[in-house]
Amino acid sequence: MTDFTLSDLDALIADRAAAPPDQSYTAKLLAGGPAKPAKKLGEEAVEAAIAAVQGDRDELVSEAADVLYHLLVLLRAGGVALPEVMAELERRTAQSGIAEKAARRHT
Repeated sequence: MTDFTLSDLDALIADRAAAPPDQSYTAKLLAGGPAKPAKKLGEEAVEAAIAAVQGDRDELVSEAADVLYHLLVLLRAGGVALPEVMAELERRTAQSGIAEKAARRHT
């Protein structure tokens, strides 16, 4: 097991975002505005879904890591802090997923 967290990854992304785009893949993604990391997130999500359907556990682990990385880069591009997302997830755990989804349809 690892002690590496999404918060650790978020901090690493913040550090790498400050580098010149020719020296950091993260900075290069962010230099493209939200569209570039959004496109990569979509690609990686599809690859993760395919790996899951094919039952390729190792590939799913790899692609899931790519999804989480690209999601955090996209959040940074959109000006959304990881704690905001975590707070939303925590808020949603106060009720069942079925009830929470039903409540969202009425707003």
